[in-house]
Amino acid sequence: MSRPLAVLRPEPGNAATAERIAALGRRAIRMPLFETRSMAWEIRDTERFDCLVFTSANGVRHAGPGAEALKHLPVLAVGSATAGAARAAGFAVAVTGTDDAAALIAEGERRGFRQALHLAGRNRRMTEGGIVARIATVYASDPLPITSDMAVQLINSVALVHSPRAAQRLAEIIEEARTNVALAAISAAAGEAAGSGWARVAIADAPTDASLIETACTLAD
Repeated sequence: MSRPLAVLRPEPGNAATAERIAALGRRAIRMPLFETRSMAWEIRDTERFDCLVFTSANGVRHAGPGAEALKHLPVLAVGSATAGAARAAGFAVAVTGTDDAAALIAEGERRGFRQALHLAGRNRRMTEGGIVARIATVYASDPLPITSDMAVQLINSVALVHSPRAAQRLAEIIEEARTNVALAAISAAAGEAAGSGWARVAIADAPTDASLIETACTLAD
């Protein structure tokens, strides 16, 4: 019998992933670990930047009116979903990374970008330096309460983790029960953040929701 797939990402991505899983004829457990919210931000010296960096669709979604003055800047985006969200919001995407944020920045530097503005979440791995001239915090991702009764639903599931932070929180919630949970991670960094002791671990071939779901399905059977 196939394991259910546990979707842990925040809304509205949680519902979108669950719908894709249901379309494959599989059962999804929807359990967002975080809730995202916009934060006030302002950048005055916009003329100094030659590109924008988005490492998630949340950055695009929560950038708000402040991003209007930046839409002339080309975008470096991690993954096709983030790139698609940027295009839908009216940005021109110059680089779509197929690995992690570090690889994206390296590719941006190779393409000649030198003054990047990263519109990011409050909890992030990227720091200012190199071609990343400034980081503006445009959203926060706050933990949602997960009770023991909720956590027990994850036993014998395949958990999909879309970020290193989600992997770390899942490990804290599951604790010793992780031997009964398989883990599908969107990146090597997310897999490493989860630690050891899982029933099985697999890394998606690309940092996309579709690739992560495909990876989870291989663990489910």
